[in-house]
Amino acid sequence: MDNFIAHILVVDDDEGIRSLVKKYLNENNYLVNTAISAEDASKKINIIKYDLIILDIMMPGKSGLEFIQENRKKLDTPIILLTAKGEANERVEGLQIGADDYLPKPFEPKELILRMKNILSKTSKISQKKIIEFENVKIDLKKLIIFKDSLEFKINNTEKIILEQMINNPGKIFSREDIGNLIDLDKERSIDVIITRLRKKIEINPKNPKFLQTVRGTGYVLWIE
Repeated sequence: MDNFIAHILVVDDDEGIRSLVKKYLNENNYLVNTAISAEDASKKINIIKYDLIILDIMMPGKSGLEFIQENRKKLDTPIILLTAKGEANERVEGLQIGADDYLPKPFEPKELILRMKNILSKTSKISQKKIIEFENVKIDLKKLIIFKDSLEFKINNTEKIILEQMINNPGKIFSREDIGNLIDLDKERSIDVIITRLRKKIEINPKNPKFLQTVRGTGYVLWIE
């Protein structure tokens, strides 16, 4: 797992818990998105391929268990349940329908990290494409470098997240909203600036891109086949 940076989705209706977990995971070099409900989480997993989901059971609207039941057949992402005291039955049911582990509230953040590391060390998600070559370009997501001819360009974490999703979803068109959800950014102009910066690192002629193309009125796509 050298240089592997896991992308985590934290799903909880409690803003305090979402903020606490996100802050702690960021400090431990994890990439984190949050969702305020099961419905919000379902939208995000259709856009982003996460390495692990931390999921509260009891939430307004659909519960965490309903989220698992609705998505488990199409979702192979490992799930850690966060359960309140007295939810033993729900905890058992969650494990039966596909959750990988659980952690009762209140919990120690260090224990959460240990449970995450244990699951991530076993998951096949870490075998996603991390290095890809096309024509005169090599993208190395492990070393965070793009090689273009004799030039080398560093990739920051924001660029890594976008490239990783595009590389592992070949031909998929990502709208500005999709990209904003990936990197927790809702300013379209800022997203366009990031794409322009990536084109300078990938394209021979960034003003006439061959690989990282604009789909007019829709978004962006990486054509590397």
